[in-house]
Amino acid sequence: MVTVTGPMADFLQRQKSSDIVTIEPTSRRSTTVDHVGNSPVGTSDAFLHKTFPVANVVDVPFEIPPHAANPQLRGTYHSFVTDTHEVGSPADVEFLLLNEKQSSDFLSGRPGEAVFSAADAPDQEVNTSMSPTFSKPAKYYLIFRNNSRPGGKKVVQADFRVDF
Repeated sequence: MVTVTGPMADFLQRQKSSDIVTIEPTSRRSTTVDHVGNSPVGTSDAFLHKTFPVANVVDVPFEIPPHAANPQLRGTYHSFVTDTHEVGSPADVEFLLLNEKQSSDFLSGRPGEAVFSAADAPDQEVNTSMSPTFSKPAKYYLIFRNNSRPGGKKVVQADFRVDF
């Protein structure tokens, strides 16, 4: 048997087990982030594949599910005029991606920012990231706005999906 000596060893030999107090670690409340739910990671949702008229503003709401670590909006749109002699001639449309607060500001006429925006253009390819969701879903809105003179109806052909 080996005997260990030194200041620390001598101190511990003199201590009685009744002198040692064990303190439980501080309890911590768990939060919703601590709970793992079904993850949409690695999935995709094609939520818009449609052709529709845009007289003024068209609002397309969609939702990002909870636990989406890196949601990406991907898609394209093409806009054209149908009330001219040349059916299908390109026409400019403004595109916005808004979160719930930004959408509320937009609908109230208050100036604000957008998660993503594209100036008036007849064609646009969109590939942008959105904020991760934790335990709650997040609502977003695609806005297609016709900024031309009144009566200038345009048609948009859109194809969008969200990758998680």
